[in-house]
Amino acid sequence: MTQSPERVVIMGAAGRDFHVFLTRFRNDASRRVVAFTATQIPGIDDRVFPPDLSGPLYPEGIPIVPETTLPALIAAESIDRVVFAYSDISHMDLMHKASLVLACGADFELPGPDASLVPSTLPVISVCAVRTGVGKSGISRRIWQRLHHHGVVAVDIRHPMPYRDLSRMAVERYASIEDLDRYGCTVEEREEYEHLVEQGVVVFAGVDYTAILREAEKEAQVIIWDGGNNDLPFIRPDLEIVALDPLRAGHERSYHPGEANFLRADVLVINKIDSASEAQIREVTESAATYNPTATLVKTSSRVTLEGDLELKGATVLAIEDGPTVTHGGMAWGAGALAARDAGATLVDPRPYAVGSIRQAFENYPHLVDVLPAVGYSARQLADLEATVAAVPCDAVIIGTPIDLARLIKIDAPHARAIYEIVDAEEPGLDAIVDEFLGRHSVR
Repeated sequence: MTQSPERVVIMGAAGRDFHVFLTRFRNDASRRVVAFTATQIPGIDDRVFPPDLSGPLYPEGIPIVPETTLPALIAAESIDRVVFAYSDISHMDLMHKASLVLACGADFELPGPDASLVPSTLPVISVCAVRTGVGKSGISRRIWQRLHHHGVVAVDIRHPMPYRDLSRMAVERYASIEDLDRYGCTVEEREEYEHLVEQGVVVFAGVDYTAILREAEKEAQVIIWDGGNNDLPFIRPDLEIVALDPLRAGHERSYHPGEANFLRADVLVINKIDSASEAQIREVTESAATYNPTATLVKTSSRVTLEGDLELKGATVLAIEDGPTVTHGGMAWGAGALAARDAGATLVDPRPYAVGSIRQAFENYPHLVDVLPAVGYSARQLADLEATVAAVPCDAVIIGTPIDLARLIKIDAPHARAIYEIVDAEEPGLDAIVDEFLGRHSVR
């Protein structure tokens, strides 16, 4: 008697969910993925994972539906198993979702990383974190700079942000600002790519990470996996570097899958020690010693500087921050606010002036008071962001995102970018870690 395929839903946010499907489900006839659910990112549901990516078992593709429809979906489609595959969620919220699935009668699965880690022919350094907004991008950039210093060609493979046409995004290569324009990248994508390509880094991203890795291997000696949120790596690493945030001490043990990264790490980087208190630094240091005592511990500063010569002492300033960091990342401020305060400025509360989707973002994230999140997943959101900036009465605007936001929206007020870089605070530092890695893998 032929057994019917197990019926599966994959819960995601347009990232790990697609990767888990491609590496574990795409060619498995014993299981049938009925749908993906989507959350966290606006506008990524109510579409289809296309047939050219889903494969011959799914000639019509796979529907992507809002996560809010999950209970009805389990009942209507007789779902056997729900696979959870997205990141930066508290352990409490994760178990609430698990309990809902169990109450609906289905199994709930947290897939481990090993079955979906794609092996490389090259040495791989992964940079992951315990929360969104810890400073992974700056650490990845610093590692690339050290490799470049030694004459080593490294390519950055970035965690997916497939918010547009999935077929066109299967494999993406970014080597210039013009590439970002040509692909029509969202603000959130630019925040991850632009600061790298400006330095000469080639960045790969997309949907199909086996194909992406094969392309990246053609032009590199070392692969840098540049993680997103607090997700696990997609490429099998030879060295796992994980960033900790003393400003959110304790989060390394209370968010998924950040805690798994924390426990897996070969190197733990305590970043932002220049803006954290001694008590906060001590707390994460003790946590590392208790729960991952074999990891090498590195401490770094996230040094923020202002471009240009704006005089901000006594000025009123609108601080625009990296969207994911201050929204689902939970931070109340970022580099823009830090730079403004250090310059003696007063921050303006933008909430009364927010319009459209920006007003909705403030409602969704009530911890935000005196910073403006740079939310721009769509043209509509970008227009709302521009209108909000124009409406806020201020003497100047500080752009705390990793991109030059003034390229994308009109900012009439005097403005400047807050730039941050990762700096070793003590030895052994990141430079020493990279040098040892090169020696161990005989990379010249």
